[in-house]
Amino acid sequence: MKVLFLSADGFEDLELIYPLHRLKEEGHEVYVASFRKGQITGKHDYSVKVDLTFEEVDPSNFDALVLPGGKAPEVVRLNEKAVSVVKKMFEKGKPVASICHGPQILISAGVLSGRKGTSVVTIRDDLVNAGAEYLDEEVVVDGNWVSSRHPGDLYAWMREFARLLK
Repeated sequence: MKVLFLSADGFEDLELIYPLHRLKEEGHEVYVASFRKGQITGKHDYSVKVDLTFEEVDPSNFDALVLPGGKAPEVVRLNEKAVSVVKKMFEKGKPVASICHGPQILISAGVLSGRKGTSVVTIRDDLVNAGAEYLDEEVVVDGNWVSSRHPGDLYAWMREFARLLK
């Protein structure tokens, strides 16, 4: 499967790098999209190669989506093309994994009404205001959406997302 990651500078390093390698271990092709090609740098100075700009992404070319957290989702959600990609993939029922602040992009895409999920507690009210039921659990699976709260939940998050991709 082809898995797309959407992120930008300021991502939470573990929340992007761990699933990137975990999904490669499972045999999936992974691609990172951001505002510009080159590299993006996480909060703890780890860098990741960017394969595509948001404008270059055709959501029909990807089977699944990962939205890491950190500070990056705050700016990614301001890019109309990135939000459009998320909306299209989510509504097509493609598997979507979000963690920490990652659901901010789903909120901007307007796809969480009636869904159950989790996130970092500081955006709990944002999820609720977007129509989602917030659950304070290490991982929540609701149809095509797998969500977790923070880096301490990475093992459960990727375990459930990998199951969804099989």
